[in-house]
Amino acid sequence: MRQKTTKTDHGSFTFRAKIGEYEIELNGNREEVIKTIEDLPNLMNNVHKAFETAKPKKVTTLTVKTEAAPQEKAPSQKYPRISPTENYDEAILRILETDWGKWRPRTINELKETLKANGMDYPGRMLATVLMGLVKQEKIRRWNTDAGNVYILAEKEVLSLRGKANEQS
Repeated sequence: MRQKTTKTDHGSFTFRAKIGEYEIELNGNREEVIKTIEDLPNLMNNVHKAFETAKPKKVTTLTVKTEAAPQEKAPSQKYPRISPTENYDEAILRILETDWGKWRPRTINELKETLKANGMDYPGRMLATVLMGLVKQEKIRRWNTDAGNVYILAEKEVLSLRGKANEQS
């Protein structure tokens, strides 16, 4: 009697797929995994339903409040009033010390418009130079955003801590 041996792979077979936010991994012998893949559309419907019931039902809506377009009629309402000065540095610091300047960091265009509304129309390049000088003196802080560089008054506590650290160095 001749025996015929058939080599069968009883080892583990793994199939992994990721579609969108779903990922599935099938383990088992090859035949079981292939049969499961054939039934995958039905399984995925069941998986989708299972995940839908597990998802939180709460939907969060984020509303972003933006400032209205500039109005030429009432610049005094939009921009803070400061006392006039011939000193560029002082004018910028006065603007950033107001509630308007502290409320959020301001762009160079906003600062230029505020100066103009206060009767101090400085050239753009001069304003950029003054702002850079104030940043180097650590009187104001600057960082880059999608809207460009923004400026805000440096916090005095931070400045005093930096001063102490520099003295110790």
